[in-house]
Amino acid sequence: MSDGDDETPDETSEKSETAAASESDEITAESLDERLDSAEEDLDAAETESDLDEVESTLDAVESDLDAADLPEPDEDDEDAEDPRADLESRLSDLRDDLESQRGPYAEDVVDDIESAQSKISDTQWTDRGEGEIVDVVESFADDVNDTLDASVSVSGDDEAALTAALDDAISAVESAGLDADEDAETIDSLLEATDELEAGLEDAEEWDDLETNEKLQAQGFYDVLGHYKDYPPELSALKEWEKRGRADMILLAKDNLQSEFMQEYCMEAFVRMGDPAVFDEMHQLAQRRDKTAIKALGKMGADAAEAVETLVEYVDTDSDPALQKVTFKALGEIGSAEATQAIADKLVMDNENVRPFAARALGLLGDTRAIDPLADTLADDEDNTVRAAAAWALRQIGTEEALETAADYTDEQSYLVQHEAELARERLGDADADAPTA
Repeated sequence: MSDGDDETPDETSEKSETAAASESDEITAESLDERLDSAEEDLDAAETESDLDEVESTLDAVESDLDAADLPEPDEDDEDAEDPRADLESRLSDLRDDLESQRGPYAEDVVDDIESAQSKISDTQWTDRGEGEIVDVVESFADDVNDTLDASVSVSGDDEAALTAALDDAISAVESAGLDADEDAETIDSLLEATDELEAGLEDAEEWDDLETNEKLQAQGFYDVLGHYKDYPPELSALKEWEKRGRADMILLAKDNLQSEFMQEYCMEAFVRMGDPAVFDEMHQLAQRRDKTAIKALGKMGADAAEAVETLVEYVDTDSDPALQKVTFKALGEIGSAEATQAIADKLVMDNENVRPFAARALGLLGDTRAIDPLADTLADDEDNTVRAAAAWALRQIGTEEALETAADYTDEQSYLVQHEAELARERLGDADADAPTA
C-alpha cells in the first residue's frame, strides 16, 4: 500500500460521519412511505407468527430510519402545511396496532381469562341462587376443557375453594398442553370460546348487588318477624320487633341497606337504646368521624366500649364544638375508664358554663377519687350554681367519705340546687353512720 493511501484515524472518522450523513440524506418521506406500503402488504398476507415477526422487524427498521431522517419541517405560519414526519409516525403506529391485533391468540390468553374468572368468583358476594348458578357454570367450563384437551378437570364441591381449585386445575391443563399459536390455533380458539362462556355465565349469575333493597332484606330474613303490623312502612315495624328481640345485627343490616334519613336515624337511636357491644366496630368507625349519636351508643355499651376511649379523649378539648364535648363527656363517664379522668377534670375551668356541668357529671360517673379535689374547687369557686350543683352531684356519685363530706358542707347554701345535693350527701353520711357497727 503506498504512502498516499495511508489515512489518519481522524480522517477515517470524518469520512464515516460524511457517509452516514449521506445515507441519512437519502432517506426521504417518499421512500419511507413506500416501505410502509410494502410492510402493510406483508401484514395482510401474514399467516404465521413468523410472518408477523418479519413485519415487526421491518417496522422497527422504518422507525429507526425515520428517527434518523432529515425530513422537511412544516411552515409554522401555515396551518395547512403538511408534516411528513407526523404523517409517517401516525401510519407506523397504526400498522403496529394492526400487527398486534393479528397476533395470537395464545395459551397465555386462556390462562389470563381463567384467572380473571377466579377473581370474579372470590371478589363477588353471591346470593344463594347465584352460588348454585356459578357451580353449574364452572362445571360446564370444566367439561369444555376436558373435551378440548382430553383433560380430567372436575369440581369437587360447591364452595368458593372448590370452584377456584377446579379452575387452577384447568390452568394446569392448558399450560401443560404446550399449545403453539400457529399449530394449535383452533384448539386455543375453542378454549377462548369456553372462557367467554365462563365469563358470561358468571356475569349472569345472581349477585347481591343485582337485588333491590327489599329483596336483599327479604333474602336475609329481615321481614320474617312481621305479622299483622300496623306501622308503615313495613321496615319500621320490622325494626321495632328486632329491637324488642335484642337483635342489633338485624338493625345493622337495615342501616346498611335502608338509605332514607328517617330509617338511618331510627337505627342509630336504636343502637343507643340497646347499648349492644355487637355493633361496637360500626359505632367506633362512625365516632372517629365525630358522629354524635354513635358516641352516645358507645357510652351505653359501658366498659365494653373501652377500646374507644382513646378516640373519645381526643374530642375533650374541642371547645369549638360544645355539642360534641357534651356527648363525649357523658360517654366517657358511662364507659368508666380512669384514663379519661385528668382530661375531663381539666375542663372544669373552661369558659363555657353550659359545658362545665357535663364535665363535672362525667367525673361523677367515672368515680375516680382523683377527681375529688378538682370537684371540691369547682363547688367552692365556680360562679355558676348549675355547675356547682353538678360538682356536688359528682361527689355524691364518687361516694367516699371524703367526697360526701365535701358536698355535705354546703347544706346552708342559698342555691336550692347546691343545697339539695348537699342534703342528699349529708343523708348518705348519716345512713353510713347508722349502718356502722357499734363498739
